[in-house]
Amino acid sequence: MTSTFSVWLVIGLALFCANLPFLNDRVLALVPLKIGRKPLWVRLLELLLLYFVVGAVGLALEHHEGQIYPQGWEFYAITAAMFLTFAFPGFVYRYLVRRR
Repeated sequence: MTSTFSVWLVIGLALFCANLPFLNDRVLALVPLKIGRKPLWVRLLELLLLYFVVGAVGLALEHHEGQIYPQGWEFYAITAAMFLTFAFPGFVYRYLVRRR
């Protein structure tokens, strides 16, 4: 696997995982809730968990390529902001689009 492919794989996975909490009412798209609709705080916790999952996949791919480069807090702040930006279409679809 080339490094370019792994970068695009992580970006695609981040796009998918960032929108997953907003596109369905199941926890992690697997477990249905008994209360019906998933509240916002559950969606945000799921978003945080999926951020760490995507980060772990990226770390594993970086380890596969060679030595892991140490990151500072700036890296994690930028990736968290990028993950929230990726989640914007799902948020708009769930909370801002009017349904008849």
